[in-house]
Amino acid sequence: MATEVKPSTRERLLEAAATLTCRDGVGVGVGALCKAAGVSKRSMYQLFESKDELLAASLGERASAFAAGLLPVADDGRSPRERILHVFGQLEEQAGAPDFQGCRYLAAQIELKDRRHPAGQVAHRVKEDLTAFFRSEAGQGGASHPDLLARQLSLVFDGASARAGIGADKLTGLVTPTVTTLLDTAGVR
Repeated sequence: MATEVKPSTRERLLEAAATLTCRDGVGVGVGALCKAAGVSKRSMYQLFESKDELLAASLGERASAFAAGLLPVADDGRSPRERILHVFGQLEEQAGAPDFQGCRYLAAQIELKDRRHPAGQVAHRVKEDLTAFFRSEAGQGGASHPDLLARQLSLVFDGASARAGIGADKLTGLVTPTVTTLLDTAGVR
């Protein structure tokens, strides 16, 4: 008979932070976080210096899963154009889920506004990594201005994610043609 491994206090706090901030925003209180995790405030402060540090750790823990859910694997044989379109295809698919609430990293940046906030720094780094992916692929694909195209693609990604996250728009049939137009205009192969 296998013994079920109970998540650690740290894991429960990180999960509670991810769940509650996604649902309620970064303004969620320490009491609510601790209650959802089933831990005392004392236990939380033994593991994390502050709620801000907990939020940063929670966002950081999910960064690789965020990237893995969007980005194609390295050297997959596809063209840069196909690799960029893959990201937006993943976004369309994720946005079609009934519980989609947009990009948690964009939401954190919008709510926090302060780039010095620990969670804001993590969110900024994750979003910069996505822009860097776009820039690299655009350059490899022969874009006339890879930096500009990367910024445009990030703008489309964030705007599409936000609009789908608030239920203002469905992305299917909207995002891919928009990105295709940008790629065509920039000459990306």
